[in-house]
Amino acid sequence: MEDVTMHLPSGVALGRRREGARDRLYARLARGTVAARAAVRSAGWSLASLAIVLGVWQLVRLTVSRDFPSPMASLRVALTLLSGAFVRVDGVPGIGLQALASMRRIAVGFSLSAAVAIPAGVLIGANPTIRRLFDPIVQVLRPVSPLVWFPLALVAFKNLGGVSSSTVFTIFVTSLWPTLINTAVGVSSLPTDYRIVAKVFRFSRWRYLRRVLLPHALPYVLTGLRLSMGTAWLVIVAAEMLSGDMGIGFFAWDSYNAGSYEKMIAAVVVIGGIGLALDRGFDALYRRVDHQGGSR
Repeated sequence: MEDVTMHLPSGVALGRRREGARDRLYARLARGTVAARAAVRSAGWSLASLAIVLGVWQLVRLTVSRDFPSPMASLRVALTLLSGAFVRVDGVPGIGLQALASMRRIAVGFSLSAAVAIPAGVLIGANPTIRRLFDPIVQVLRPVSPLVWFPLALVAFKNLGGVSSSTVFTIFVTSLWPTLINTAVGVSSLPTDYRIVAKVFRFSRWRYLRRVLLPHALPYVLTGLRLSMGTAWLVIVAAEMLSGDMGIGFFAWDSYNAGSYEKMIAAVVVIGGIGLALDRGFDALYRRVDHQGGSR
């Protein structure tokens, strides 16, 4: 299409270009102002939440137990721990190294559970016979506590890695169910119209799986993975307390036995911070996938 500004006097065309540039600048400034206001509001709410936590913390110390560490004492110990988080002092690993050891176990156990749960969930959701066959097994094993799985794993893996393998297995079996169940629900909720269209166009099984079934079930799968990661992070702390193996859970328990309650508070902050970061990562991934699905 021919540019209309070619038929206008040069001064008028230049003026319109300047107006367009100014409007775009104002639009960017408006978006930046809205984002800045949202960030300030979010920071304000975060500070208010922190103030509530510190107030309740200090109240508990003054009224319930004087042995409970104060916020300032805990802050000083936490800063000292963070300054040497990734070094060893007299052979004792810092809190950062302890957290990394836990994350490595999480990565192995969670990856194994996802590798099993997603295909199994697809099969259970897509095939009513398999669903009826395995549903009782899932419903019976799903509520079992990790405190029960861990000693059983110690017996099973006594000659195959011992404590470390038992911890990974406990993470695997407890984080398996959220992903498996959510994947099965996502697959089974596929609308009938989608299946009819796939039959009309004679999709192969692989194409049906790749172009129809998995895209529909993907948000459910990501929700299951997010829940499984939260479960895994809860379980690793309890398992390391039981096993006495290196990790953030063992660090917290060892600090309790040593009477260093400020270190326990620091461990709580690290555990909560890592858990929050993992959850926010899965939430961002879910939003991205959901946005792309909506745009299609």
